[in-house]
Amino acid sequence: MDVTLLGTGAPAGLPRPDCPCAACAAAQGENARAATALLVDGALLLDLTPGAAFAAARAGHSLTGVRQVLLSHPHDGPALEVPAGLPQPGRVPDGRELALLTGHRVRAVAMDAPGTGYAVTGPDGQRLLYLPPGGAPAGLEEPAEPYDMVLVDVVGRPDALARLRAVGAVGAATDVVAVHLGHDVPPGRELVRRLAAAGARAVRDGTTLVVGAYEDVPDVPRRTLVLGGARSGKSVEAERRLESFPEVLYVATGGSRGGDTEWAARVRAHRERRPGSWRTVETCDLVPLLKDDGAPLLVDCLSLWLTDAMDAVGAWDDAEWADGGERALRDRVRDLAEAVRATRRTVVAVSNEVGSGIVPATASGRRYRDELGRLNAAFAHECEQVLLVVAGQALVLRG
Repeated sequence: MDVTLLGTGAPAGLPRPDCPCAACAAAQGENARAATALLVDGALLLDLTPGAAFAAARAGHSLTGVRQVLLSHPHDGPALEVPAGLPQPGRVPDGRELALLTGHRVRAVAMDAPGTGYAVTGPDGQRLLYLPPGGAPAGLEEPAEPYDMVLVDVVGRPDALARLRAVGAVGAATDVVAVHLGHDVPPGRELVRRLAAAGARAVRDGTTLVVGAYEDVPDVPRRTLVLGGARSGKSVEAERRLESFPEVLYVATGGSRGGDTEWAARVRAHRERRPGSWRTVETCDLVPLLKDDGAPLLVDCLSLWLTDAMDAVGAWDDAEWADGGERALRDRVRDLAEAVRATRRTVVAVSNEVGSGIVPATASGRRYRDELGRLNAAFAHECEQVLLVVAGQALVLRG
């Protein structure tokens, strides 16, 4: 089964008309995208967009063989203009299946937002799932058979991908293609980087894909360290990397700090950003979690883990530090690094980068700065990917 993407953009396209944002300014040439529409084996058109016939012609196809046109989402604005020779667009009621004379079967998938998803099975048995913009499947049955290809709004609704993964509808061999792409992410390398972290990819308008064919999509890094300064966006970057995966365990190393209203506000802001399906545990005992099998871990942050470890070994007292405290801290860091090396879990850890700023005025501050640098280096050594976040922009240092 072949799928030609006549467009891969959001309903308003990319760039948006009259939008002055930086992403739209950069969306020129190959980075420009028309509203998403799919031509399946030349016979089935999913979503009718302006200029569909010209888009098909540019891709080397014709719409003359189209036998069915289905709409996936509400179309705002003027009524759709149906090119001559095309059947009138329609929708399949949720849960119902439509059989085409061409041998394709189309089942409507209920969504949690206005719109309809379509699961298409080709005459060759290959299966694809196409979801509308801004929607995620509702009421998925578990376990599900993995689709060969999924076309989904990865940027706008990463939780849709998480839901599909949770029931097995997206597996290790599923080709996840991002569609409905708008100006939420700068086009080019930043888009590729973010999609790769979710196990997805994007293609240009006019690309024809073969459902079920092997695609060399970058593997999701299993161990990632995200570094950054205060308010750099490092926690947002770390959370974003796992929001398309289900049942994430958020490991908060800072505790609740009863009575500290500023800390409580920070904790509340983090919780409000996180998906409702994530669980939270407050602990600095990371080694047992790394040794256990289970859901992906998001550790936020190593800086507070180090504070707890230095408290435990008496690192703030020069005499205790010299009399075994330094050695005890080295042992704790080594045990943590070895656990990261041996873990089978997906791990994303956050840490502060403090070695590039002002030299601390106190001996204890300088000790903490030095030990955090050593901890970051040891942890990074065991990670496939290391990022440095500056002013909300992620710089890839490794991977």
